Amino acid sequence: MEIWLNPACSKCRSAVQILDDEGAQYTVRKYLEDPPDAGELREVLARLGLEPWDITRTQEAEAKELELKDWERSDAARERWIAALAAHPRLIQRPIITADDGSALVGRTEEAVREVVTRTGDA
Repeated sequence: MEIWLNPACSKCRSAVQILDDEGAQYTVRKYLEDPPDAGELREVLARLGLEPWDITRTQEAEAKELELKDWERSDAARERWIAALAAHPRLIQRPIITADDGSALVGRTEEAVREVVTRTGDA
């Protein structure tokens, strides 16, 4: 499994602690240093079953500068959102965990992180 994280984020640090406590095998991707491209974002969105606006941090300064709150949320606008996330990775919700079973989740809660470990049997 892989976890996309920002080391400065408390939710990310908490998720890593849970993975470590559970003995999970994972790799870390510091997505601000190694941002995903549009193709990777499309793949992760498919695995999450979400749309790009669902994983966008709309309260970030960059989101306000881009006026994301006013952007259309539709199939026609989907690629615009993906391009914005690729260009401004700070806007990506975190942490995102991609599991070897093909699933993915946004690990904002302890329960979600524990569930991916249990489901994938990675501990």
